[in-house]
Amino acid sequence: MSATATKTPVSIAERAGLALEFEGVTQVFGALVALSDVTFSIPAGERHAILGANGAGKTTLYNVVTGDFPLSRGRVRFFGEDITDLPPHERIRRGLRRTYQKSLLFAGLAVEDNLYLAVKGVAGGRMSFRRPKPNDIALETAAELAELVDLQDEVKTPVSDLSHGQQRQLEIALALAGAPRLVLFDEPAAGLSPLERRSLIEILEGLPLGLGYVIIEHDLDVALRVAERVTIMHNGKVLKQGLPEEIENDAEVQAIYLGGKHD
Repeated sequence: MSATATKTPVSIAERAGLALEFEGVTQVFGALVALSDVTFSIPAGERHAILGANGAGKTTLYNVVTGDFPLSRGRVRFFGEDITDLPPHERIRRGLRRTYQKSLLFAGLAVEDNLYLAVKGVAGGRMSFRRPKPNDIALETAAELAELVDLQDEVKTPVSDLSHGQQRQLEIALALAGAPRLVLFDEPAAGLSPLERRSLIEILEGLPLGLGYVIIEHDLDVALRVAERVTIMHNGKVLKQGLPEEIENDAEVQAIYLGGKHD
C-alpha cells in the first residue's frame, strides 16, 4: 500500500514537535513554476529523504529553507518559528545547517583549519583574528568533529590532498559545527565510489541521536538506507510520502522515478 501526501492542519501543540513545516510553498522564476503548493512537515529528530528526478524541485526547496531564494508564496517554519522572511545568517543562528552539491572548502588549508573556522564562525567572537592557543576549546571541538566523520588521522592534511570522499566527509563535519538543530544534506553521495558510499552510510547512521536531518540524494541505496521517512517530489509538487519500504515498492513511484522495481 502506498502512502500519499496529505494536507492536514497543524495545531500549536503539534507544531512544537516539528522541525520543518512547508505551507503552500510556491516558487516561481518567470514563467517557470519550480515549486507548486508544497505542504508537508518533518518532525524534530527525524531523518528524512526527499527524492525525485532532476527538475522535481528538491534543491529549490532547500534554497527556500535556507533563504537563498526569496519565497514567491507560502510559509516556512523552523521549530515553530516563521522564518519565511529571515535572512540566511539568522536561520543559521537558529540552528539550520546545509551542505551543497559542489564542495565549498578552503582547499589550501588543512582539515583542522577548515573545522576550526567553521566552529568559530557560528560562535561568539567569531571576528577575532587572534591565533588560537593550544588549549582553545574551538580546536578541541574541531578534533571531535573530525573524529565524528572518521577524519581524525587527517587533521593536518591539506584539503587539496584529500580524496573526493574525504572532502565529502569534511563537508558533513562542517555542517555539524555549532550544535545544529537540523542539517540539510544536498547529494552527499555524488561522485563517491561504492566503498565511499558505504562509509558515508556509516557516518550518517552514526550521527548523534536526536539530530534530525534531511537528505536529497540520487543514490537510492544511500537514501533509503539512512532515512526514516521519504518524500517523493515530481514536477515541483509532493507526489508521495511514506516509509522507505513503502516508497521503494510503490508502483507509481517506480513508474515515474525508479523505472521499475529497485533492487
